[in-house]
Amino acid sequence: MHAFTRTTLAALLATSLPAAWACSSCGCTLSSDWVSQGLSSATGLSLDLRHDYFNQDELRSGTRRVDRGSISFPAEQEIQRNTANHLTTLTLDYGISPDWGLALQLPYVLRSHGTVAAGDTELSTSRSSSLGDVRLLARYLGLAADRSWGLQFGLKLPTGRSSVNFATGPQAGQALDRGLQPGTGSTDLLLGAYRFGSLARNIDYFAQALLQLPLNRKDDFKPGSGLNLSLGLRYVGSGPVVPQLQLNLRSERRESGANADVANSGSTLAYLSPGVTATLSDRLKAYAFVQLPVYQRVNGLQIEPRRSLSAGLHYAY
Repeated sequence: MHAFTRTTLAALLATSLPAAWACSSCGCTLSSDWVSQGLSSATGLSLDLRHDYFNQDELRSGTRRVDRGSISFPAEQEIQRNTANHLTTLTLDYGISPDWGLALQLPYVLRSHGTVAAGDTELSTSRSSSLGDVRLLARYLGLAADRSWGLQFGLKLPTGRSSVNFATGPQAGQALDRGLQPGTGSTDLLLGAYRFGSLARNIDYFAQALLQLPLNRKDDFKPGSGLNLSLGLRYVGSGPVVPQLQLNLRSERRESGANADVANSGSTLAYLSPGVTATLSDRLKAYAFVQLPVYQRVNGLQIEPRRSLSAGLHYAY
């Protein structure tokens, strides 16, 4: 393992929680572990500011795309048009010791949504802009002498709004689907593990798994549990610019409760995510990724993005 990797593992998980869990049940799965490499020593404070954008506009059922032109209105079920998501996440990470660290993630969600409800012929729209669900994640890096193994554990807290209504159209004034609210209303347990290493000269890898388990329901709604798996490679022999490639997998179970859209929730998704990290100074790095779907299987009728874009800055004090 490279020397700079050994000395910075305490900061690697500062931004590791996938943004999908700040996007309620929608969205991106990118793991930004490696973007903080070389930015922090084993202890101390670092800040990460990340923006994710993805527009869910492709109607899908199972593993196939659905042609909206083949649907006549009014329809017997809801036909979603699109959901445009802008997610900005500030992560404050503090390395307490070489083995222990804490990360506080503060997401801000800007989301617009359009849909034609069952029995309607006109579009109903909503727009929300508010704090999402805050997450507190601890890490333990003392499983191996070189700190190449680690554990994560923490909570997602119900700080996001869950009371947004439709603003226009036939559904104006009615509650927006719970899965599209800025917050889920639930407190969730987060459990994860990771592994870092070197495959060959100048080629590193990582593997990470993170499980999210909702512990309660609010207003007769409980989000589905989810599992994120990320595998990544990077080439560190090109100076200040480090190319990376990730495979991001997510499996999410169906929602439950009287206010859940049980039939049209739950999915298994896989994305290929090329990206790059650039060193701007001794303390500052920038990163950018694009996520491209390689496999999508959804329950019922759902909309998914054709691509997702992520970019951010990481600063170590």
